[in-house]
Amino acid sequence: MASASGSPQSKPPPPLTSSPYPFAAAPDIIRAHQKDAYFQGVLTNQLSDLHRRLYGARSAHAWATETRTLADALYLCLTTLPGNRTLGEEYCDLVQEGGPVLPSIERRAGYILSSVLLPYIFSRILPRFRALVRKKLQSRLTTLTRQGRDETKTGRPSTEYRALRYILTHLSALTSGAHFHAATLAIFYFTGAYYSLSKRLFGLRYVFTRRIEEGQGGRAGYEVLGVLLVVQMLVRGYLHIRAQLAPTPADADAAAITSREERPSGGASADFLLPHVSLDEHAYTSNNELLSGTNLSSTSSSSQRSLAEIGQTTHTPVLLAGRARYDLGGSPQVMGWIKGAQQRKCTLCLEGLKDPAATSCGHVFCWACIGDWVREKPECPLCRRAALAQHILPLRVA
Repeated sequence: MASASGSPQSKPPPPLTSSPYPFAAAPDIIRAHQKDAYFQGVLTNQLSDLHRRLYGARSAHAWATETRTLADALYLCLTTLPGNRTLGEEYCDLVQEGGPVLPSIERRAGYILSSVLLPYIFSRILPRFRALVRKKLQSRLTTLTRQGRDETKTGRPSTEYRALRYILTHLSALTSGAHFHAATLAIFYFTGAYYSLSKRLFGLRYVFTRRIEEGQGGRAGYEVLGVLLVVQMLVRGYLHIRAQLAPTPADADAAAITSREERPSGGASADFLLPHVSLDEHAYTSNNELLSGTNLSSTSSSSQRSLAEIGQTTHTPVLLAGRARYDLGGSPQVMGWIKGAQQRKCTLCLEGLKDPAATSCGHVFCWACIGDWVREKPECPLCRRAALAQHILPLRVA
């Protein structure tokens, strides 16, 4: 026993959490998250396959986002909500701690709501919100131009005009949650706690279910990744600010776009509302716009021009009213070299092929069906090989 005369005493134990076990390290938390993401993906595939068997491939594709949200909510409701550990937490010997005791059911339910349901609701609301804001901003810019308040006496754009044009140009980035996610991830790399924003909001932190002995060595962290992420954000922010402050030809281009929107034709203002449209005719988004067949113009004459441009670009005549030039379900003489009733049906709509089109892997679908599919998911519905819109080949009568 140590005496009061200054004999050596044992070192004090390291500080512990409110539980008798230490906090989990960042690598274990990430590993658990990856395991959970894997099992959530397996559940999503099973639900999607069940949906496809019951309602067909087109319905399963149309409800893919809802299926993924349902799978994530179901996975957490069967594990976290009742107070059980997820498969990833069991794999890494982790348990959630929300204070002196395990987190209450209210906090667990709030975590599930904020991590699964709220992002889905926002994803459904954001497109309409952005379209409404773009419409109001464009209307305000037009008003400023008509009133002559878009430029100062020196000929430079006014402060209000530049601010509104900046918001209009970067509206998608400004209303995105990527910035908050990056900041949360950087803080996690430095502290090793709260991998997601939802866990940080509800104070759900992981602890080990075993003690860490001193002889097992130090616990690794990801501070270097945090430094790299912060440096990346600072560099991107600096480049963005410099690009906005420096007078570049982009200002003249933006002014030209705005002046074009002020023309009396009704279709111009609608084109301005379309974000992230590539000017490269071979780009993925540009070809998707061709395949979508959507009419952004409000006048019939511009609609005819749009359809004609689609036909010239794709070398495929585009008919009005959704009609098909080659309807394999109407007559067996149409493309008679395609033998068999099943071979003459589209696996997406389960009807006779209309204007057949082949992917690069050789599978044939309706032109409209495969166009809608690759616009949302650039892969073949059957073999899952990459299938870009510009690689779809329309079939002709030989």
